[in-house]
Amino acid sequence: MRHALVFGATGQIGFPLLGLLRNDGWRITALSRAEQSDEPGLQWLRGELPGAQGLPARVDAIFSCGPLDGFANWYATSQIQAARVIAFGSTSVEVKRGSADAEERDVARRLREGEERVFKTAGERGATATLLRPTLIYGAGRDATLTRIAQLASRWGRFPLPRGANGLRQPVHTDDLAAAAFACANTPATQGQTYALPGGETLTYRDMVARVLASLNPPPTLVELPSPMFNAALFVAQLTGRATGLGEAAVRRMRSDLTFDMSPAQRDFGYAPRAFRPRAQMFQPRSSDEG
Repeated sequence: MRHALVFGATGQIGFPLLGLLRNDGWRITALSRAEQSDEPGLQWLRGELPGAQGLPARVDAIFSCGPLDGFANWYATSQIQAARVIAFGSTSVEVKRGSADAEERDVARRLREGEERVFKTAGERGATATLLRPTLIYGAGRDATLTRIAQLASRWGRFPLPRGANGLRQPVHTDDLAAAAFACANTPATQGQTYALPGGETLTYRDMVARVLASLNPPPTLVELPSPMFNAALFVAQLTGRATGLGEAAVRRMRSDLTFDMSPAQRDFGYAPRAFRPRAQMFQPRSSDEG
């Protein structure tokens, strides 16, 4: 029986991954910040990186479904032995590296360094690593973009966008990401590779938001504003703390195409993500630990 160590196991990708591994007969050790109940074949450890205690000395595979930089730093200093490492990063490593926002550039830098450190550490230990870069994640009510839009729109009864928010996007469902990680663990061709993981449909930012709003009950109104009016409204929202994290660089990207090629993932492990068909429950968080 193969043994997996899963970080971020209660998160939006890790939770469905646990189901796939258990159904395939894996024995699992998973880490959570909150108390969890063991089940047959699933042992929970309480803690968080980098100070987690009681981790196994050897497993067949490590899956990292949480922040990449924290995992990369832990992996480099740990003594654990694992033939396979599969870790999630983000397409932000490319999207934000040239951002006008210094904090966004720092995010891209940390992602890049995290990827390099995982590959370097794996090579030093005779292991093989695979890095996965999702686009906009949705599906579990835990993401910081589409779920946030749904929550704000429901609260206000409307959602504003600047006119011309027609940059292309490829939102990807959490279950498709879990399936990708699971497939990589069983596919030798993925060893040593990095894959972009976009969703199965490309659409404009405006249409993506419109579909989110249409899925809600009652559906909020999409309001498209001229840029000066939108910027003024955004400024007020930032002053009142209702638009934290939404800066000028993020607004500018609404008009930029952020698309990625899924053909390497399709070729190597049969990646087949679904089209973007949101439903209201996809933006309602589970009542579980955020670990």
